[in-house]
Amino acid sequence: MIKLLHVEDDADIREIAMMALGLSGEFDVLQCSSGSEAIAKVKAFSPDVLLLDMMMPGMTGRETLDQIRKDPMLASIPAIFMTARAQHSEIEELLMNGAAKVISKPFDPMALADQIKLAIKKPTSID
Repeated sequence: MIKLLHVEDDADIREIAMMALGLSGEFDVLQCSSGSEAIAKVKAFSPDVLLLDMMMPGMTGRETLDQIRKDPMLASIPAIFMTARAQHSEIEELLMNGAAKVISKPFDPMALADQIKLAIKKPTSID
């Protein structure tokens, strides 16, 4: 099982992602609705991969990742960003700053599990 921490403020997107990842049967998913909630739960959950919404109120996905990576035990967890603002320069910047993948919204629920598994094996890709 791949332990995935999903951080997304939109309840509908969380539900779609949970159903899509649940269908694969390969993921143990913990969902958080904010960066601060994710920071509070990440260490106890000990995920194999992070799936972070880029734009959230209070704390962006990137700010959330920066806070998580301050902990040496969590610093090397692969991070995948989901964003509706998939401008090429922003995607390149995320990849250069350690993102394993950037997935554009709207995403294909049927492809999500495979995209995550590929990102963990082969970092720095754009979809």
